[in-house]
Formats: sequence, C-alpha cells, structure tokens
Amino acid sequence: MMPPRTAMVLAAGLGTRMRPITDSIPKPLVRIRGRTLLDHALDRLEAQGVETVVVNTHYKGEQIAAHLAARPRPRIILSEESELLETGGGVFKALPRLGERFYVVNSDVFWLNGKVPALERLARAWREDEMDALLLLQRTTTAIGYEGSGDYLLDPLGVPRRRGEREIAPFLFAGVQILHARLFAGAASLPAKFSLLRLYDNAQEAGRLRAIVHDGEWYHIGTPAGLAMADKRLAINRVER
Repeated sequence: MMPPRTAMVLAAGLGTRMRPITDSIPKPLVRIRGRTLLDHALDRLEAQGVETVVVNTHYKGEQIAAHLAARPRPRIILSEESELLETGGGVFKALPRLGERFYVVNSDVFWLNGKVPALERLARAWREDEMDALLLLQRTTTAIGYEGSGDYLLDPLGVPRRRGEREIAPFLFAGVQILHARLFAGAASLPAKFSLLRLYDNAQEAGRLRAIVHDGEWYHIGTPAGLAMADKRLAINRVER
C-alpha cells in the first residue's frame, strides 16, 4: 500500500518519572544524541514521506510550539489539550485532521532502524481488509532500559494477544503503529479521556489487531537514569539508522 502521509505524535504527557529534568522542559524536548526526542520522531516520519503531523500538547505546550515553529518540514498541526485526554482521547480529538489511515508515534521512544526502516516495514505489512491497528512490538529481552513484564504474546501469523494479569509476555508495545479511523467507531460514546489500549482490546476481540516485531534497537527512556544509560550506549554504538 501507499504509506500513510499523515501521522500523530503524542507529546502531551507530564513526564513525571523524568523529573527533575522535566521540571523545566516537557519530556518530548529532552535531548538524546544532541537532538530532542520529538525531533527524532519527526525525522523518522519525514524520511518516510509523511507530509502532515499532528502534535498534541498540554504540559509546557508553549515550549513545544516554539520549538516546532523553527521546523520547516513536515507540516505541523498543534492539537492543544486543556486537560489531558490520554492516548485514545488525544488521537480521537485530532481524527478529523488525520484521514483514514495514519501513523501514531509516542514522542518519548527512541529506536534505531534495522535494514528496512520500522515505519516502512509497518506500511508493507498493512492489510486494509484485515486490520484496524498494526502495532510495532519489541522483544523484552532486547529492549534497552526496560524492566517490565511485557505487553503482548504473538502467534506465527502476527496476531497479538494482550497478556493476562498474571502472565509474562515476551513482547512490549514499542510506541509506534499504524491506525485506521474505523478503530474509533463508537469512540464518541466513550469518556473524553480514554486509552488507546481500550481500542486495541476491541480490535483484538474482533480479530483486527496485528503486529510486527522491530528488528533494530529500542530504548526505554523513562527516567533520568534511563536517559543516561541510553546516551552512554549510543555514544559507542554504530552510526544511527
């Protein structure tokens, strides 16, 4: 399929676990390898041919707006949230600007591509008649700085199942995905604040949730210690892809 030409970057969070760094700046403007996390995400999308990106803002949103004003491409549309709408509510608010099929990227994730860029691999894997959401997953054993119990199990056909309460899953959600607007059918009846996880569960139940596994490095940058670990590792790493 033609890769999506629109995307959303989720940048409205409070970044509480990144304090004291985020006492003065929002988490998307934290720098790694001399560039903000937000710009890393936008660079990936621009390289994939995305033309328009919606960026939602809340905490210190004026700093994000000022930072993005200096960026010529891609075209940026700000979606200001007077109160946090969570991931699902934030995307639903921006849906009229996103079209039918679009990327959604968390602004606080950092990854290195494998031989084929992750966004391109998602576009190649998309099947319009089978999917409402296609997630990028990362193996927990290779996720740098991650210490959780994982999010999903995955069958050989790429069909994910969210782990049960007492399960340990081999894959985590990497914060990168392609979504279709039909995933949000019925979302108008939900509270203004809701998580995308709720819609993933609906798609899973309907058999319309799919996933692929990232084949490059992925960094969990949730705390100052995690940021320092990532900077140290990347300083001696291969050239970034």
